[in-house]
Amino acid sequence: MIDMLAMSVINLPVFDPIALQLGPIAIRWYSLAYIGGLAFAWWAIRRQAQKPGAAMTTAHIDDFITWAMLAIIIGGRLGYVLFYRPDYYAENPGDIIRIWDGGMAFHGGLLGVIITVFWYVHKNKLDLMRVADVITSVSPIGLLAGRLANFVNGELWGRSTDVPWAMIFPADPTGLPRHPSQLYEAVGEGLLLFLILQFLYHKTRLAKDAPGIIAGVFFAGYGLARFLVEFVREPDAAILLGLTRGQLLTVPMFLFAAWLISNGLKSRRAKLAKA
Repeated sequence: MIDMLAMSVINLPVFDPIALQLGPIAIRWYSLAYIGGLAFAWWAIRRQAQKPGAAMTTAHIDDFITWAMLAIIIGGRLGYVLFYRPDYYAENPGDIIRIWDGGMAFHGGLLGVIITVFWYVHKNKLDLMRVADVITSVSPIGLLAGRLANFVNGELWGRSTDVPWAMIFPADPTGLPRHPSQLYEAVGEGLLLFLILQFLYHKTRLAKDAPGIIAGVFFAGYGLARFLVEFVREPDAAILLGLTRGQLLTVPMFLFAAWLISNGLKSRRAKLAKA
């Protein structure tokens, strides 16, 4: 009798992690995801900067994107080192700079960007909440590109399952059918969150009347998407208090989202009181 479950399993082909080889220079899909996400953010924010009363000038944006790129790379790498493999890198500190071997943590990159935004806004005397709304409104596209790169690389797969769309990942030594959790994250924290934020930014008055709320929705939306996907994603490390490390790292994001939304609501109440 034919095993119907076996028939439904998708064997993921082995994708070449290198997208383009130019002599000794290898350009990986993951690198293209970072570049593509930053390029889209730069283009989209620049378009918004051309409108009257924009939160940032085009000169600010061109300058900021360079600092943001450094913050993502350095923060993402240090986050991976500290959050996921501190013991290994304590014994092999020279490997910390080997970014080409893989190993980036979203939470670390995000923290790097947050610090950079606070510093850049203070340095240039910009409105923190308005700048935060602009930047976060386009950020999910970078998350979408990154998760698709995870899928192409056949990494960060989900837990074993018998759903009809279960996949077998070539690098998985167990050979078990698993959730394609990278695609779940690409849709949840990438595409859907992007559409929600674009609607809030362009179709409502939140960006003008309550700056900070859109940024808060970004952090809350990402945190919720990541928290839920962790139930079907293979945990990166041991579970603590019934939660995975990925879920625990969303807790500060929810708190930061609450602070941003609270600031937005205060700003809106202050404007209404003056009206």
